[in-house]
Amino acid sequence: MARLVGKVAIVAGAAVGIGRATASIMAREGARVIVGDYDADAAGIAAEAIRSSGGDAHSLYFDATSEESVRELITKARERYGRIDIMHNNVGGTEPGKDVDLVGLDIAAWERILKLTLHSAMYGCRHVIPVMLQTGGGAIVNTASMSGAIGDAGLTAYGAAKAGVISLTRYVATQYGRRNIRCNAVAPGLIATERANEVVAPPVQKIFEEHNLVPRNGRPEDIGHVVAFLASDEAAFVTGQTITVDGGHFIHGPTLVDMMKLGLSI
Repeated sequence: MARLVGKVAIVAGAAVGIGRATASIMAREGARVIVGDYDADAAGIAAEAIRSSGGDAHSLYFDATSEESVRELITKARERYGRIDIMHNNVGGTEPGKDVDLVGLDIAAWERILKLTLHSAMYGCRHVIPVMLQTGGGAIVNTASMSGAIGDAGLTAYGAAKAGVISLTRYVATQYGRRNIRCNAVAPGLIATERANEVVAPPVQKIFEEHNLVPRNGRPEDIGHVVAFLASDEAAFVTGQTITVDGGHFIHGPTLVDMMKLGLSI
């Protein structure tokens, strides 16, 4: 398919994982893609892979925790391609061992995680919107997380930040929808990215898999395809939504897996 022909897309946090998969899928759909990342070398490799497959991509370094750096990313992207139609705010993360329960969490880590995860998305929206308005509108897709929609024993800062991303998405959609800017979010479950495989032990990944209704954990491409849809004109009447992509992990009752192990009917 070629759903994004003629469009220019920035994928922020595109060197690896979900961002890299999304950038590749968007390029295959015809978009000209800016691969933005703090890891300039990895971003360059990702962009070269897209070009080697026949796509149009250019890598740019930026620091998602710096508003000025995000603004510069958007400015450079516009200078190169003349317009920006799609912005995928995909930067975020936590700090294992520090982002624990509320009383025990490291307050400096709280501030860093909110800046990396929530502030970065706000910076991306804040600075791409004026550019989109000058060319008639556009589509913003923010990467949220199911951590932003539930409670958990840890990841307090990460969950709060991702909840903020979900709310930010609604506010942007509300404030700029009448000016032809759509804003949606995608909320992944456990996705087997390089980073997840580093910090989530195999037994924990197995637990997630047992609770999924689809018999596996997610892949980066599972998210990338949804982001590409939300960025396309096929989603022209979709805005302010958070699309859950979790293999059905969070839709069933918490006792389901234990009941199945007992051989009881579901």
